[in-house]
Amino acid sequence: MSLLNEIRCPADLRVLSGPDLDALAAEIRDRLVTEVSRNGGHLGPNLGVVELTIALHRVFDSPRDSIVWDTGHQAYVHKMLTGRAGDFAGLRRRGGLSGYPSRQESEHDLVENSHASTALSYADGLARANRLQDRNAHVVAVIGDGALTGGMTWEAINNFAVEPDRPLIVVVNDNGRSYAPTVGGLADHLRELRSFQATQSMYENVGLPYIGPIDGHDRAAVESALHEARDRGETVVVHCVTQKGRGHAPAEQDERDCFHAVRAVSATKSGPSWTSAFSEELLAAVDKRPELVALTAAMVEPTGLQPLQDAHPDRVVDVGMAEQHAVTSAAGMAMGGLHPVFCVYATFLNRAFDQVLMDVGLHRLAVTFVLDRAGITGDDGSSHNGVWDLAAFRAVPGMRIAAPRDRATLSRLLAQALDVEDAPTMLRFPKGSLGADLPVVERFATDDLDNPVDVLVANGDEALVIAVGSMAGPCLDAVMRLQERGIGCTVVDPGWVQPVNPALVELARHFEVVVTVEDGIRAGGIGEATAASLRDAGIVPAELRVLGVPTRFLAHGSRAELLDECGLTAGRIADQIADAVTARAVQGTLDSMLEKEVLR
Repeated sequence: MSLLNEIRCPADLRVLSGPDLDALAAEIRDRLVTEVSRNGGHLGPNLGVVELTIALHRVFDSPRDSIVWDTGHQAYVHKMLTGRAGDFAGLRRRGGLSGYPSRQESEHDLVENSHASTALSYADGLARANRLQDRNAHVVAVIGDGALTGGMTWEAINNFAVEPDRPLIVVVNDNGRSYAPTVGGLADHLRELRSFQATQSMYENVGLPYIGPIDGHDRAAVESALHEARDRGETVVVHCVTQKGRGHAPAEQDERDCFHAVRAVSATKSGPSWTSAFSEELLAAVDKRPELVALTAAMVEPTGLQPLQDAHPDRVVDVGMAEQHAVTSAAGMAMGGLHPVFCVYATFLNRAFDQVLMDVGLHRLAVTFVLDRAGITGDDGSSHNGVWDLAAFRAVPGMRIAAPRDRATLSRLLAQALDVEDAPTMLRFPKGSLGADLPVVERFATDDLDNPVDVLVANGDEALVIAVGSMAGPCLDAVMRLQERGIGCTVVDPGWVQPVNPALVELARHFEVVVTVEDGIRAGGIGEATAASLRDAGIVPAELRVLGVPTRFLAHGSRAELLDECGLTAGRIADQIADAVTARAVQGTLDSMLEKEVLR
């Protein structure tokens, strides 16, 4: 008999005996290993919070009591205990369960939280709302898996101390890690607390009651601590020590990241990844550039910096989950004569826009931002698609943005970015495997021979197709399909997409149909920048189409599914180019008929 399948809501947990709860915990771990291994996702973090989650839902009454999960990838067990255990076969698949809390899925999910270090601020607001509306309810914020290194957590704690007499419980899930072991003085302090070497916690130092450290896998002990915290009716910190990957030997023994995130069993690699290619290029660059230093925000391995750290540990700085600090620290490095390279997932740089704008851009500092997983990423859901970078960061005065299409252009554009000494640069590439290098039939340049526009195919002049980065491959495929339909097009890749290359503007002068294709938000992106540059030059194509991601949050699904939804697959691109060419032809016929009528 499956105990887990009998759990329809958290109240069902409160009638189970101790042995039944132990059996339930074991069943949850089995289900996690089976389904996450099949579909991919965050295995290690969830194996570590099984007993903690059971205890939370036995002590607190969700959704009347608000439970907010920081780094929401550790909420799989929470989903199982709130009636969704039977749906895990569809985890992270289109139409199935999200890999993060989802307000559309359940009233128990308050925050679609996958960008770290926000839960305490949400909790502060929820607690204030409860007080102002005389609502008798508790707020619980579960934070951990590295999220305490984020600056927002300390801004929130500072406010907790000002108004501590609210029923708000902060559960610190202390597994000593994010992707890798947590870095910094905070990590050292938590280690001291775990070993009882610290006489007082930092939370107590700012006036917050503290309970712990508690063995986070001793469910009864966790429940007792949570009951005590709940009954105090004030802001209390409960420190639970957990083991990432608990109960699954391969995860427990994985020193790299305790199976933080695993690939689906059906996932296959078709070649080297963009990340590994960048890693090799950066490692080679360090040997030639003594001023080069790499930074990351708790993602040494995921952003390809592990080989560099192994070879030159003094040339890699991991600041923890603190993107804002990383950017301004990079600004200071640049002021001091270094050339910092901040390696980050595209979606996470959104958190530091002000620092990029004011601390780097305003001072025209030579900082290079390398954005991994730019564009549509897919199954991690709305918050992880890296589709805002082109629209957001091209607004930074002086920012130069490059989008390589293959390994050769990755190498060339990175080297060019590192040569820039008077402005910030940005290099973006997608998630996944690199394809083969794409051939160049011509390089078109005006007065800047160092920055040509690559002509990838020249099948005719019915349309100019401007492909941004990884969209070059689908655009080439689309134009080959159109050639079979009797439509001749030219495909170009500008490489550097911001600012718009004058050579690209000059080339567009010879076409009546211009189509831009990018895997970023269409509004404010490279297509709109190109259109503005054409207008400024007095060039108004008869048909100008901007293809990209619509301005909405995309549901989770595979990258291929989402590209198709956005019209960014080869077949969909071909249809849209053909439509533009047809519209121009129809308009041309109408114009000719009108001219003849006027002459008569």
